[in-house]
Amino acid sequence: MSELNPWLNIAADSDFSIHNLPFGIFSTPNQRPRVGVAIGEFIIDLPVASQAGVFAGLNIPPIVLEQPQLNNLMQLGKVISLQIRHRLQQQLCDSESALKASKGVLVPMIDAKMHMPVQVGDYTDFYSSIEHATNVGKMFRDPANALLPNWKHIPVGYHGRASSIIPTDVPIRRPKGQTLPKGQDTPVFRSSKRLDFELEMAFIIGKESKLGEPISTAEANDYIYGMVLFNDWSARDIQKWEYVPLGPFLGKNFASSISPWVVLLEALEPFKVAGPIQDPQVLPYLQYEGKNNYDIELEVGIAPDGQEETIVSQSNFKYMYWNMQQQLAHHTVNGCNVRVGDILASGTISGPSPDSYGSMLELSWSGSKPLTLSDGSTRTFIEDGDQVCMRGFSQKGGKRVGFGSVNTKVLASHA
Repeated sequence: MSELNPWLNIAADSDFSIHNLPFGIFSTPNQRPRVGVAIGEFIIDLPVASQAGVFAGLNIPPIVLEQPQLNNLMQLGKVISLQIRHRLQQQLCDSESALKASKGVLVPMIDAKMHMPVQVGDYTDFYSSIEHATNVGKMFRDPANALLPNWKHIPVGYHGRASSIIPTDVPIRRPKGQTLPKGQDTPVFRSSKRLDFELEMAFIIGKESKLGEPISTAEANDYIYGMVLFNDWSARDIQKWEYVPLGPFLGKNFASSISPWVVLLEALEPFKVAGPIQDPQVLPYLQYEGKNNYDIELEVGIAPDGQEETIVSQSNFKYMYWNMQQQLAHHTVNGCNVRVGDILASGTISGPSPDSYGSMLELSWSGSKPLTLSDGSTRTFIEDGDQVCMRGFSQKGGKRVGFGSVNTKVLASHA
């Protein structure tokens, strides 16, 4: 299908073009959560489309489209989701299609509520941006030797908390925990004073592997269903006190926010680019062929309560030192299995310039360089009432594929 000319009017700057068609879970006041596909300002109600015969001949059990998460659909194999996507592209370009003739199949986004797209089994967070790792190393270790000895040899990661991953528009409470105030020897229990966002992306596993059987970099794409935006909230002061020797715990597990639409990896194919040169050369199991980074423009905005938003960061997923295929290969090289619905996040995505840093820790350089917002207020970290919004899209040759946004408001700590 070389030319795609839909009969539906879609804005040129829409994240949800006919070249995208991401999957998500939505509900309306009269309908429970179900599977939908985003197109322009509408959601294609897949159960309604199925009843209208849009997917005739594809052998898709209607019940999987009526589930409150994508796991059952993903379990059928990515080929089924790709068939649905291809059929919808055909139907959207046929002015006499069953899709166009069907009443109620297009639901205005403004009338829908979005939900968690998947039931998350396990969650792993990586640390794969060399710019971010270098910045952190300069701030807290040795500026001349910012990276730890293992960093250029393995995609460093840790196992996070799946239960506290939440969808867009769900607010979070400022976390409490132990911190060690500067100049003191004894910790105190209090609300975090250094609440931070982390600009990340994440991929979702759509195919199970067997315990004891590694996934190679060449096989990785068969297991990656799609991608979402990911805000891995971080309480820097809690994390600083607790992370030695076992790494993040309460400073991370209180919340992570994801965007509601899962963009299939295949929709991002036109935007693949070469990644950074990896020096020293990685071990054989981490080597790969072809282009495996993706040119995805990212931005973060902060809106104080009742005020307009200020863009504080503009970065790009293409900067990642370790790509998704390497992350999955490393994750499973010891025989660890993955399951449908597992989420693997990139780690903070920072670029080479100060305005492309992916966290307040870097943007304010650990609080030493406050940011001024459009209302005149300043920030070193996130304050109560602030809403953080992350967006991302790829654009090339007249094609635009976007992720929408993930928006989260910060509320005060529980009393």
